[in-house]
Amino acid sequence: MSAKRRLAMALAVAGAAVAIAGCGETVIDSAKLEDQLKASLSNSLGEKVSAADCPSGVEVEKGATFKCSIKLRKGEEQVATIEIRNENADTSVINLRPVNE
Repeated sequence: MSAKRRLAMALAVAGAAVAIAGCGETVIDSAKLEDQLKASLSNSLGEKVSAADCPSGVEVEKGATFKCSIKLRKGEEQVATIEIRNENADTSVINLRPVNE
């Protein structure tokens, strides 16, 4: 299976990463998303993801994107662009690239 195909399989990060915050605002649960990214990308890339760091307080808005830092076990750092697919906070990785690109 090609690397591109494996990445495509990882693009849909399973489940909704939602938390309800004060003032009626719905935001992404960054801790839950980080755990999902580590598992999903480790599986699809065939290399252990040692850390994922996503911003907190990202408001759920369909089509919005944000970036998470990914660190592979061998020390390589990557940036994952995450898209919020719907109001249920289902997310997809739409781009994964090395930090220096």
